[in-house]
Amino acid sequence: MLPVRPFSAVRLADVLTSSLASLQAAANPLDLPPAAKAVVVLADGLGVSSLRARAGHARFLAGHLGKTDVVDGVFPATTAAGIASLTTGTPPGTHGLVGYKVLDAANDRVVNQLTGWDADMDPASWQNQPTVFDRAAHVGIPSFAVGPKRFAASGFSQAVLRGASYVPAETVALRFGAAREIFDAEPRALIYLYVPELDINAHAHGWESGRWLAQLEGLDAEAARFAGSLRQDEGMILTADHGVVDVPAAKQVLFDTVPELVAGVRHIGGDPRCLQLYTDPGGNPDDLAGAWRAVEGERAWIFTRAEAVAQGLFGDVRPEALGRIGDVIVAARKLIAYYDSREPNQSARSMVGQHGSLTEEELRVPLIRLGAYRR
Repeated sequence: MLPVRPFSAVRLADVLTSSLASLQAAANPLDLPPAAKAVVVLADGLGVSSLRARAGHARFLAGHLGKTDVVDGVFPATTAAGIASLTTGTPPGTHGLVGYKVLDAANDRVVNQLTGWDADMDPASWQNQPTVFDRAAHVGIPSFAVGPKRFAASGFSQAVLRGASYVPAETVALRFGAAREIFDAEPRALIYLYVPELDINAHAHGWESGRWLAQLEGLDAEAARFAGSLRQDEGMILTADHGVVDVPAAKQVLFDTVPELVAGVRHIGGDPRCLQLYTDPGGNPDDLAGAWRAVEGERAWIFTRAEAVAQGLFGDVRPEALGRIGDVIVAARKLIAYYDSREPNQSARSMVGQHGSLTEEELRVPLIRLGAYRR
């Protein structure tokens, strides 16, 4: 059965594009007023449900999160797809980063979209949509990406941050400090500020852990300090790419132990909560989907590529990206994660925090408006 939940009218892909439009005093999906400078903070993994559940530890952010300050991220609810949608203003099917690990058919392999870039996968052609930063440059507005140094020259950054000047800063406080310096130096500016710490700690320890909570408190304090420095013509939005759920080790499902679930499967991609299965040449996705529904239909949404595209789960899909989507997609709806016990590297099974699927906890992200954008 396909999920019937509709996506929100305004989505993550509208956030950075609306910010650029506001710098041009143009109409935009978020109805942002005109501003001279804008910063969009992406707190990786900060879902609305987690923020509200820990509101007492994030009094500033939670205090500025109204009932309507919520949007849907993307499907799959994973970082590569979410950030690419934010920075291109397009859905995953259009920018082509359709999951965490996806099929590179030309080389008969599955490639990690965050860290697996090499000479056989050119960022400019794999992700061929203009970025919001490219558009900003076209109208004479300088743009900047502020984040950890290790991401500055990555293939992923080359694919999704083209057109922005990268400003390395290793801590949350230093990143906000860098943003303040840019605002002070530039009469007009568009800034993307990346905060990966919450997601890192969620994966390692869970979003309910003390370490995740400490990162939330730190982000809240720095966001409050920066927001207090904003001038009348400076706008700020804090959002996220996805939320997180904690999956106990006892809820890991070793799907390869059921032969019919891997019969005819050539490659396995996606996330543990959103598998993308690629069949052998001549394989029948309908048969594979039927086998999964018979075994896992009570705790996962299962659909073929054709069904997912028809339902608009990936948005408009450009032809080059269609084959990157799994022939069969398995999206967990219960608190479980799917693993292949045949995989030589089982380190991923140590993860606590998980995401990728269609649940409210994973899809719904905050849209907190501050400074010139505050309502």
